[in-house]
Amino acid sequence: MLVLGIESSCDETAAAVVDNGRKILSSVISSQIEIHREWGGVVPEIASREHLLKIDPVVSEALDRSGVSIQDIDAIAVTNGPGLVGSLLVGVNYAKALALGLGIPFIGVNHIEGHFFSVVFENPPIEYPAMALIVSGGHTNLFFAPEAGKYELLSRTRDDAAGEAFDKVAKMLGLGYPGGPVIEKIAKQGDPKAIRFPIAKISDGTPDFSFSGLKTAVVNYLRENEIEPISAGEEPGKDVRDVCASFQDTVVRTLLKNTSKLAKERKPRVLIVAGGVACNEALRTASMRLGEKLGIPVYFPSRHLSTDNAAMIAAAGHFHLMRGERSDAGLKADVGIRLQNHRISPERSGKNLPYKV
Repeated sequence: MLVLGIESSCDETAAAVVDNGRKILSSVISSQIEIHREWGGVVPEIASREHLLKIDPVVSEALDRSGVSIQDIDAIAVTNGPGLVGSLLVGVNYAKALALGLGIPFIGVNHIEGHFFSVVFENPPIEYPAMALIVSGGHTNLFFAPEAGKYELLSRTRDDAAGEAFDKVAKMLGLGYPGGPVIEKIAKQGDPKAIRFPIAKISDGTPDFSFSGLKTAVVNYLRENEIEPISAGEEPGKDVRDVCASFQDTVVRTLLKNTSKLAKERKPRVLIVAGGVACNEALRTASMRLGEKLGIPVYFPSRHLSTDNAAMIAAAGHFHLMRGERSDAGLKADVGIRLQNHRISPERSGKNLPYKV
């Protein structure tokens, strides 16, 4: 089965052609980072307009690179949430129109489930039960999957996502946007133990994540030590290098503290670490160490597949399509759709299922 995947949940316009859910024939991503850089973050209205301009050329390029024609495509998978509503609408409406015009099935895919499936291309088949830490600029969640297609939300962020925290701290330090790559680069020259930033504890005892307190701790440290944001082109001094290293170390320890505790309780057969922050080398290294302690493999997507992409959407869509699931013309963009127990049945295609966070 050849599936055309389409992703437009935030600021990447992406399309991919995937064969039988595991072989990428093409994957094209048009990033808007340079456009949003001057604003220090994604501007939803601008993102929507860029998707409108780029989606048709990106899909055409994906088809050209794959070596197949649009008539060869068997089905279309498209992200229908969560994300920015304007961005989602562009991808959903394009996919629906294309599928209906071609007379082929299409299916809406949860963006988070896409990240779960981003590891299927370069790793052995996922063994269940599995645990997945999905970490990006918009999401920080820990899921337990007792079987394929079934998900239990174990932990989520109460405030900022981990990637969002990287962006905000980078802005405080004058490092620009996006913050993750630049902080990681500078952190390599700093001492991760120089500053002991706190790991948040949730007062109600749930194993959720929180990064707003860490962000405040960084603000206070910068003010108390009179550390000013650096200017463009300026080399970061030791104080900035140590802040980056210590902040990154605290984020990684925060993420893996709960992951370790819950993995020992649930005993998964594999740990998946995916999402844009999964590119971070410190997180990868610490996750591998955790996997060794737990005696289970850790699956990462490649860096190309860690950020938002359409290959992962096609892979997740293929899984549901092979189970006979379909969406219909009533499929909508849903910014609040959750992954917990997210299953689309043929009888309820195109509708959001009820679940509880």
